[in-house]
Amino acid sequence: MFPVGLLYFLTQDLLGNGVNSGRIVFYIAGIIVSLLLIYITQYWQYNATFFSTYKESGVRRITLAETLRKLPLSFFGKKDLSDLTTTILNDCTVIEHTFSHQAAQYYGSIISTIIIAISLFAFDWRMALASVWVLPVSLLAVRLSKRTQNRFNKSKNDTRVRLEDGVQEAIEALRDLKSNNAETEYIDGLDDIINDYEKKSVAAELGDIDGLDDIINDYEKKSVAAELGVAAFVVPAQMFLKFGIATTALVGSALLLGGQITVITFFMFLLVVSRLYEPMAGTLINLGALNAAQVNIDRTNEMNDIKKQEGKQEFTPESFDIEFKNVGFEYNDDETVLNDVSFTAKQGEVTALIGPSGGGKTTVSRLAARFWDVTKGRITFGGEDIATVDPEALLKHYSIVFQDVTLFNNTITENIRIGKKDATDEEVLNAARLANCDEFISRLPDGYNTIIGENGAKLSGGERQRISIARAFLKDAPVILLDEATASLDAENETLIQQSLSRLIKNKTVIIIAHRMRTIAGADKIVVIKDGKSDEQGAPKELKNRNGFYTRMLSLQRKE
Repeated sequence: MFPVGLLYFLTQDLLGNGVNSGRIVFYIAGIIVSLLLIYITQYWQYNATFFSTYKESGVRRITLAETLRKLPLSFFGKKDLSDLTTTILNDCTVIEHTFSHQAAQYYGSIISTIIIAISLFAFDWRMALASVWVLPVSLLAVRLSKRTQNRFNKSKNDTRVRLEDGVQEAIEALRDLKSNNAETEYIDGLDDIINDYEKKSVAAELGDIDGLDDIINDYEKKSVAAELGVAAFVVPAQMFLKFGIATTALVGSALLLGGQITVITFFMFLLVVSRLYEPMAGTLINLGALNAAQVNIDRTNEMNDIKKQEGKQEFTPESFDIEFKNVGFEYNDDETVLNDVSFTAKQGEVTALIGPSGGGKTTVSRLAARFWDVTKGRITFGGEDIATVDPEALLKHYSIVFQDVTLFNNTITENIRIGKKDATDEEVLNAARLANCDEFISRLPDGYNTIIGENGAKLSGGERQRISIARAFLKDAPVILLDEATASLDAENETLIQQSLSRLIKNKTVIIIAHRMRTIAGADKIVVIKDGKSDEQGAPKELKNRNGFYTRMLSLQRKE
């Protein structure tokens, strides 16, 4: 508006006594000052707005990642991977763009408009009122559309997550789909999700407009509808601003004819409103973007608001006994998994968990490591309730070998080193030998420096399992959890891994889950988990004489 002020004074001079040399210097200086102010404000905007927002966005992503470390596994059981990825990547990007580009311009325009409006009232309140009355009405129209926009944007976002999840699932399951000739049927279902996403995208852009169904029936019309829908709320509000020019001209003409204002004042108001509504039109677009970003903000806040698993950071137990005391657990309020489970896994002994599929064995092992928190009862480690210990401090004392091994697209050395991040190469090699990895690593083209592909794609199941055991050897933790570590292996690989495990578990507190009785032949104690309860427990010899589940399992597997 500074150049507008210069033009106002220049017009006064031209209509009055003319422009002298002193005034020319004034106008030149004014133009130079205007350019300097523009440069300074733009430079400040980049540093105070854009750079600060990018830094904040980085902090937001890191905070979300740190939050993920503290969340119980039950959270991940309810969330799809694509949903989490969308939150960390897409939602953060939308928030970043909104607050770096739209928010600053929106509030800057509002503040400058208020200042200009106050200035106009200082000149003539009647002309000012005729000029600015359309501004709050237009803002209110867009602001009131927030709830409608959020509803459609949330629907669109949910469909997007379904779409991304479907695409990811299709890629991961492509081998199984092809082997069952099911890829066509699956892709047809994916097409339905994609079409649904397109409809929801259009709906989110259009808002609540009659005849939407007719628009989205035709794919070609969807593109037109998407372009049209961007302005569904904003353009009418922008068009309404034009009424301000008309009322300014009408009121000004009446006042001018009545001799109540001068030509210069009338000219100035026409000039100002021509500049006043342009940034305000952009402000309405920015307000629409701020409204739409609310869905993304809510999604990130939802993750941050989840109750985190916390506890004391320092934990040095006097012993390594793990005791379950009347433990109950529910994934959801109506989904009881465990009920009144009690047993003790003593240090230096192997405690085997057996039972029918779905009985709760894996859940017991996860609770022992505080992957989840118990619903009732308590679990103690060395006499201390593990619910009072930070999960990361607790897990320093655990080595865990899962049935499904997770490997990374890196060298074998680095995949084993995950067990102990500061381990030397010699320590890694020693752990690999103890896990019987040398035999297959020596056949690889680059030995320990071989890149094994995503999730160990270049290795067999037994080889991947042995790398997992090598990690456990390297960590050398006092507690070992083995969850079906040999369930899907052939006899040769199972024998090799059994040899590795027998070295790994010496003098440790060991909890092992198995279906094969030969896997737990040397167990000191067996706990039968059946229907979510500790059905029977004791030494193998004791259970043989009880003619219970363990006895039946032995009998069945001998027949095989």
